[in-house]
Amino acid sequence: MSTEGTPSEAGPGAPVVSVADVAFGYTSVPVVEDVSLDIQPGEYVAVVGPNGSGKSTLMKLVLGLLRPDAGEARLFGEPAHAFDDGARVGYVAQHVSAAKEMPITVREVVRMGRFAHVGFGTLGAEDDAIVDRALKTVGMSGFARRRITQLSGGQRQRAFIARALASEADLLVLDEPTVGVDAESVEAFYDLLRALNDDGITVLLIEHDLSAVAEHAERVVCMNREVYFDGPTDEFVQSDALARAFGTTARFLTAGAPTEADDD
Repeated sequence: MSTEGTPSEAGPGAPVVSVADVAFGYTSVPVVEDVSLDIQPGEYVAVVGPNGSGKSTLMKLVLGLLRPDAGEARLFGEPAHAFDDGARVGYVAQHVSAAKEMPITVREVVRMGRFAHVGFGTLGAEDDAIVDRALKTVGMSGFARRRITQLSGGQRQRAFIARALASEADLLVLDEPTVGVDAESVEAFYDLLRALNDDGITVLLIEHDLSAVAEHAERVVCMNREVYFDGPTDEFVQSDALARAFGTTARFLTAGAPTEADDD
């Protein structure tokens, strides 16, 4: 079951993300079916669900990388597939393994965030100041001259968040960004996301660690092809949506936070 919604018109009051009755399948079998949701400016939303539930596909629809078979996805009030102000959206992928092959420094990665603003022009002093602030915000100023290939997984994710900040993004989209990141770095990573959200950046997160979602996210969308729950995190923890969406692969911890079972 999905929440009801209609595409939002463009304008100052438009949601950051609006998905209305969206369906999509790579074959005749739908991966996402009848999904509707709106994300307002400044929200911190986590999307959870079992493997193969359509979470990453939904993200691609939201970002305009895929076009729905039915329904409509909008970014900042415009059709997602036609949205052309890429600087407003920062995307941090699940795997940054490609970064391991990039022979460039952290600062050069972050400077890429300014390219959408200058086009084929040259970055100036103001751009460099914005890059410096982004590096400082994520705690990576001391790594600016280090090659991206020399960073840990958590440090690379911070560098890519800094790139999004340098682009002055209003929406930060993250697809399981803590996979392969050590526990200490994960906690620091979530502290950073909270600080950015407190500063007004909208956060849309896919996360496999349901305990982390219960601790950090303000709103949860739980899906398995369709939406089983969309609402405040504390209500999600107390609901049966997790069991319905995950089936036998989910349980609740004694403390009340949901987690995935050991078997896949």
